[in-house]
Amino acid sequence: MSHTLTTCTFCGVGCGVYLESDGERILGAYPSMSHPTNQGRICVRGWNVHEVASSADRLNTPLLRREGRFDPVSWETAFGFLAERLLAIRDRHGPEALAFLVSPRCSNEESYLLQKFARKVIGTNNVDHGSGVYCNNSINVLLEMLGVPATTNSIAELSRSDAIIVDGIDLGRQLPTVGGWVLRAKLGGARLIVIDSRRHRVAESADLFLQIRPGTEVMLYGAMAKVILDRGLANAGFIKRHCRDYQVFLDAVRQYDLLTAAEYCGVPPELIESAARTYAAARTASLLYSTGIENRHSDGIRAIVNLALLTGNLGRPGAGLYALTEQNNLQGVCDMGMLPDRLPGYAAVADPAGRERLEQLWQCRLPAQAGLGTRTLLGDPAPAALRALWLCRYDPVSTAFFGEAAKSLDKLDLVVVQHLFLTETAQHAHVVLPLTAFGEEQVSFTSTDRRVQLAEQVLPPRPGSMTAWRQLTRLAQTMGEDWPYASAGEVMAEIGRAVPFYSGVTYENLSREYGRQWPCTLDRPLGTQFLFEDGLPESGFRFKPIPRPSDSVSIDPEFPFALVFGHSLYYWHQNILIKHSETLKREYRILLLDYPNGFVEINDADARQLRIRDGQPVRLFSTTGAATSTARVTAEVRGGTIFVPFFVREVERELTNGRQDLESPVRVRMEGL
Repeated sequence: MSHTLTTCTFCGVGCGVYLESDGERILGAYPSMSHPTNQGRICVRGWNVHEVASSADRLNTPLLRREGRFDPVSWETAFGFLAERLLAIRDRHGPEALAFLVSPRCSNEESYLLQKFARKVIGTNNVDHGSGVYCNNSINVLLEMLGVPATTNSIAELSRSDAIIVDGIDLGRQLPTVGGWVLRAKLGGARLIVIDSRRHRVAESADLFLQIRPGTEVMLYGAMAKVILDRGLANAGFIKRHCRDYQVFLDAVRQYDLLTAAEYCGVPPELIESAARTYAAARTASLLYSTGIENRHSDGIRAIVNLALLTGNLGRPGAGLYALTEQNNLQGVCDMGMLPDRLPGYAAVADPAGRERLEQLWQCRLPAQAGLGTRTLLGDPAPAALRALWLCRYDPVSTAFFGEAAKSLDKLDLVVVQHLFLTETAQHAHVVLPLTAFGEEQVSFTSTDRRVQLAEQVLPPRPGSMTAWRQLTRLAQTMGEDWPYASAGEVMAEIGRAVPFYSGVTYENLSREYGRQWPCTLDRPLGTQFLFEDGLPESGFRFKPIPRPSDSVSIDPEFPFALVFGHSLYYWHQNILIKHSETLKREYRILLLDYPNGFVEINDADARQLRIRDGQPVRLFSTTGAATSTARVTAEVRGGTIFVPFFVREVERELTNGRQDLESPVRVRMEGL
């Protein structure tokens, strides 16, 4: 048996795991005891991360749709067909007729090459990460307020926090390793504050639990800022030296009122005050929040960053902001430039200096107009000018929380899918290209705390499959490009020249000491544990004033419940990786034995009032539609809300009518059947 240290690719935590192999199969996975992120702990997904590679229904040859059916073809035939069709569409309809999307599970190397292919070979900025329920509002907010688009501190530093706020994410279900760090920090003396509309596992252990009404976070954080200012707890020295636009922020905060906010958010005023004072008085405080659009819009994230600036919780171990995501490489695909308005390294596509740097590296002219993002490309209706779409490891028909992806795909002249399996999205493709699986290739990923790590190759690729970066290289060569990449390490070498804060990242560097956290530069090859560790920038941070919302939450008696969309532990219906692990299917479908058709959750007191029992069929009505489901009665859900797990796709579609704007909760009523 051989044992290879690698990186788990199921979520954004980036745990170190060992893969056990007999040379022909990967037989097991177990945690690294010394990896700084997980220190011998992994979740149920990590224990079984190896099973996907051995799935019997993996694709093993390129597929080309002919006369309504898929025919196996050679790689040469597939590349020849694609080169001809891509050039024909570009030449006839223009570069903006094509678009390229990756999943946030794609590696850095394949993400970098796909956006380079789009921008250099095709000539379009229509590139984005197809991030399902997530969007890049967090990245834009962090860029505009902090100047950096990432989590500021290492996960292990949570043990050094004196106070921790966990906002809008169920760590016990979504990111159990991070949840473990938080709970151990509490046992070590840290004060734990949880803000959420659901009473989840970590909330049960909180010192302060603010079970707020959905969509009221801006009012809550405005009131907390007001308390901090009124009690003289703001870090005046930090603000004076390192922040700007403080006065306009101060003028906006004066509009907030604690008692009004308490009524608006549905929590006692003394609880809001206690949370604000606990966070502000802590020597070091961390704030963990979900980047999911189902939990946050941009102003909600701005309010979070304002609170960190107000208290000076940046630039020290255990004091920072954690933008959490379940996808294992959302940070990396954004770093690589898979954004319609940002180049690799986050220079704006409209910035001449940013374009010039890449133009010199790539020896080409780059388009200066921002491209279209995922929500527009897969919207209903899709852009009329769109003719072709390339999807790498992305299955929007199953997972996108917006639009009608299947309808959009069926209208296109060319759909290309790179994936391990014949997914629901692949059923609508014209060309399907089989990929290698975890453990069959050496590539890199960048986890939540900016840690760039290698996923090591344990076995050779399954016959008939090919790495995504090599597919893109071969296709570009077929189209006349001089792409010389012979290994993923050579792609990373170019990434270091294209992305300034990756300039010190090499495969040799990543193979030591569990990767490197960026900025990892030529003069800083060991990386950066926490941002601003060399000193905080003078006036480098910016407050963003947020006007106070209206004084009251209006509730239509005909639609008394607010819909809350979110993750459930039992969400394997939409997760293609979990569906191809027998162990995980068994573990994750236990609850579905009681609710075989899925469920929506309602508070037990609300259920009693409506005379609805657990497991009873129910009908939900909104102003735009109606849907049928099964009631799961639980105290986890706040009164006045209905929780809809993302895997209940038909409920979401029928109630929201495909709406993409979730800035305010959808209102519904429920009736028993």
